[in-house]
Amino acid sequence: MPHPVTAAPTPERVRTLAATAAPTHVSLVGTSRPAMPAKGGVDGAGRPVLLVLPEDPLYGISDESVVTVDLTASRSLGDHELSRGLLKVQGWVQAVPADEARETTVAIAERCPDEALFEALETLETATGPRLLRVDVGRVIYLTGPESGVLDAEEYLDATPDPLWGEAERMLHHVNNAHRGQLETALGSLLAAPVAEAWLWELDRFGATVRSGIDDPTLIRLPWPAPITDARSLEHAVRCLLCHH
Repeated sequence: MPHPVTAAPTPERVRTLAATAAPTHVSLVGTSRPAMPAKGGVDGAGRPVLLVLPEDPLYGISDESVVTVDLTASRSLGDHELSRGLLKVQGWVQAVPADEARETTVAIAERCPDEALFEALETLETATGPRLLRVDVGRVIYLTGPESGVLDAEEYLDATPDPLWGEAERMLHHVNNAHRGQLETALGSLLAAPVAEAWLWELDRFGATVRSGIDDPTLIRLPWPAPITDARSLEHAVRCLLCHH
C-alpha cells in the first residue's frame, strides 16, 4: 500500500463533483443584484441547468446574459451534512433547446425533485410555464477543502466524470454505514498511530480519501498502485484497504 498523500483536485474530479452537485445560488454578473436562490441540476455535459419559475427574477432574462452559478456537492456523515466542494460556474445563460429538453430534464431530475421540472417540459411550446435555462460554461472556480483553482471552459468540458463514480458512491456509503471500525483500524495501522472518527470521504478510480474528524478534519489520500478500470477491481481495492494490518 502506498504512503498516504494529500488529495489534489483534477478536471476529472471537478467534473465528478459537478455530476453530484446541485445549484444553490445564481447571480447576474455586472449588476448590483444580490445572489438569488437557485434550483436545478447539471446536465450530462457538465453544464448547470436552472429551473426558473414565472415568479422568479430570472424568468425574463435574455439569452447570453452572464451569470455565475454556485454548485454545491455535499456528503452526509452520520447526522452531519458536510460540503465536499463548491464550484462557481460562470458563463452565458440560454434556453435549453426544445430537442434537448427531455434528455436534460431526465439528467437533472435526481438533483431537482420538483414537479415544476416536468411542467417546464410539458409547456415548452407555449412558453408560459417554468423555464429551463442552461449555462454555456466560460470558466469554473473550484474550492474543495484546502484546494482551490480555476478551470477554463476547455479544461472543464473536455474532462468527464469518473466512470466509476456511481459504483464508488454506493461502496462509500456501505463502508461508512457498516465498516467504520475496520476503517479506523486500517488507517491506524497505515499511520502507525490511533485514529478515531474516520470516514471514507471520497472514493474513485485513482484512490480513496479518508476523513478523520468532523469539525476540524484531516484528509488523507490513499492512492491505488494503478488506476482502476472496473467496479469489481474497485471493490477488491476497498476490501484490501479495510483488511490492512
